Amino acid sequence: MTSFDTSPQLNVWRALLALAVVFVMLATTGWTALRSQRSSTALQASLSDWEHGHIAGDRLPDPDETTPHRLARFFASLTAQQRSSLARRYPLAVGNMNGAPVELRYRANRIALGQARKVELKRMHDVRLTPDGQQEAGRRMHRYESLMSKGRHILAFDPDGSGRVAEVFGSLRNAERVSVVVPGVDTELLTFQRTSRQYSAPVGMATALYRAERAASPSTRTAVIAWADYTAPSGLGIDSATAMRAADGAVRLNALVRGLPGGTPVSLFCHSYGSVVCGLAARTLPDRVADIAVAGSPGMRVANASHLRTSAHVWAMRDADDWVQDVPYMEVGGLGHGADPMSAAFGARVLSARGADGHGGYFEPGTESLLNFAEIGTGAYRSVHCAGDTGACRTGLSGTASAGRA
Repeated sequence: MTSFDTSPQLNVWRALLALAVVFVMLATTGWTALRSQRSSTALQASLSDWEHGHIAGDRLPDPDETTPHRLARFFASLTAQQRSSLARRYPLAVGNMNGAPVELRYRANRIALGQARKVELKRMHDVRLTPDGQQEAGRRMHRYESLMSKGRHILAFDPDGSGRVAEVFGSLRNAERVSVVVPGVDTELLTFQRTSRQYSAPVGMATALYRAERAASPSTRTAVIAWADYTAPSGLGIDSATAMRAADGAVRLNALVRGLPGGTPVSLFCHSYGSVVCGLAARTLPDRVADIAVAGSPGMRVANASHLRTSAHVWAMRDADDWVQDVPYMEVGGLGHGADPMSAAFGARVLSARGADGHGGYFEPGTESLLNFAEIGTGAYRSVHCAGDTGACRTGLSGTASAGRA
């Protein structure tokens, strides 16, 4: 009698190979190309208008060919009135322009949000839309109103598709350390902030981290960015099993960091699929990135931490009840995200996630996971709690990180 190997590992390989075949078929039949074909968006239109614009008789610099540093110099050369004029004329372009003064970006995005709100307000009463379409317009309109609330600082905004947005807590200009929260799947405009399970959404994550950092080190001026400025996968499908979305996100994350003012250290806190984004971005990020901390990671697209080619400290944590531990840690034909960052062979500094309670609980107040993030975000490395009640993750670290090179 012939015996068949039905081991779980073999079944996983078969499943991955089957998915690879499906993906190749979809790509060769034009599915991928069709998804990438879009009409001109509001952001693209604003950028196009900017490219044909002038100020004081001079052409405006091409944001695609000008570094954030040179864009910063361009804006610094203008009068306050000229900067305000550009924000009014090209709100989406200025609001998403790395290198533009952050306060000007906040102002421009407030204008862009107001314009987007008016669009959705009209769509709410558009009889050509289905009732579901009108309700969707209403939800987006209310989200725009919320983002326009007094005291909110929107660093990036794009209403196209499911929407992209980034928000700042604290003062970027005065911060001694900056933290960036990079979320995972199902992150979009309407899930940017939640009432229920609030600490599993980007705004709740960043708010909790900002408060925890201030409590951990009251004398340290910090700023935290809730960064949902990439198109994340929707659900646990092909997009979340590949690096397609992460590759674009990595480019955008690198641009964000390079466009931040000053040269203070930056710490990245990457949750779930966000850790794939951070893994791909790692080698391109500037040296001011002092830490890359991943939680509930499906992998970082490398076999071990040294392959990230970064000078940043690499940290990892996972709650004992996190379902992501059952995901196959391998990569075949572009599917899967590689080795487990929690494994000893990977070489990350493994942190305690005590109290996190599953995949979405790492930023819950009162958890050891959030406390660890706060200690990292303020550079208090000697105070972090390692996994397994050991001090292994603190080996070779000083109490406070020094500023990196811009």
